[in-house]
Amino acid sequence: MAVSVGDLAPEFTLPGVEDGVRREHSLAAYRGRPVVLAFYPGDNTPICTRQLNAYSADLALFTELDAQVLAISPQDLDSHEDFAADQGGFGFPLLADVDKSVAEAYGVLGPLGFYRRSVFVVDEDGRLVLVHRGHAASTFRTSPELAAAVRSGRRRPTTATD
Repeated sequence: MAVSVGDLAPEFTLPGVEDGVRREHSLAAYRGRPVVLAFYPGDNTPICTRQLNAYSADLALFTELDAQVLAISPQDLDSHEDFAADQGGFGFPLLADVDKSVAEAYGVLGPLGFYRRSVFVVDEDGRLVLVHRGHAASTFRTSPELAAAVRSGRRRPTTATD
C-alpha cells in the first residue's frame, strides 16, 4: 500500500555521500525541519542530471525554508560519488537505496522494479504534505513548486501523478 498525503513518512536509514563524505542518513535525524525526498532513477542520466542540478542551483530556496533535500536512487555510493564529482557537487546528499526497500516503502517502484521519478515533501512533524509519483521519463517537479509545498505545510496537501 503506497503512502499518501497526511501519512507519516516511512522512516529509513541509508548510506549517503555529500562533498565526498560518506555517512548514514536517517529521516528521523531531520525531524523538526521539512525534508524534500527526490527519488530519481539513475546517476549520470540526462533527466536526472538536469533535475539534481536544478535543485542544487536553487538550493537557496530550500535553505531559506530550513528544508533539507535528500536525493535517493538505487545506485551505490561509488556511483553517487562519481556522479557528484562529475557535476561539481550538489549541495545535498545522494543516498543509496541499493536494495530498493525505501522506494518500495514509498511506492515508487514501477511494474518492472525500476525507480519512478518521484518526490515527497515531509513536514517538520514527519507527515507527507506532497506526494508526486511520476515515471522514469517524466519531467521533474520544479524547485519553486517544491518550496511552495514546504511553505504550505499541512494546510494545502497535494497529490499528483504524471
